[in-house]
Amino acid sequence: MGSTAGKRLGRGWILGLLLGATTLCIPGAVSGDVAKPKIPPARGEQCVEPIDIMRRDHFDFMKHDRDKTVHEGVRSIQHSLAGCIDCHASRDAGGQFISINAEGQFCQTCHSYAAVKIDCFTCHAAVPATQVSQSP
Repeated sequence: MGSTAGKRLGRGWILGLLLGATTLCIPGAVSGDVAKPKIPPARGEQCVEPIDIMRRDHFDFMKHDRDKTVHEGVRSIQHSLAGCIDCHASRDAGGQFISINAEGQFCQTCHSYAAVKIDCFTCHAAVPATQVSQSP
């Protein structure tokens, strides 16, 4: 390699290194200042677990309950998907429940932010079950 080509290669490498180092020094350039999702409030007084634990482990709780229900017939209430929906589903202006996985709703808001696909509601109801009156 000639001395001119070697100098250009050396300068390009140094320039790239300097640009990379400069990028690391700019606040927010690496970590990014991403807006947190606006999560609709729940209707209950308190969640079944602390919020930080639920954000991190809710799938494991529900998966464990699913396995206990399907394989052993045990239906618990503490970490059930139905319990989550009962507390976290919002209502529209007409008082009707909005699907919990609809745009801007509880599940969809966080899962979109985390880029995680929600497939629970291909089988499960996305709104709370309502009591049907048997009176005439």
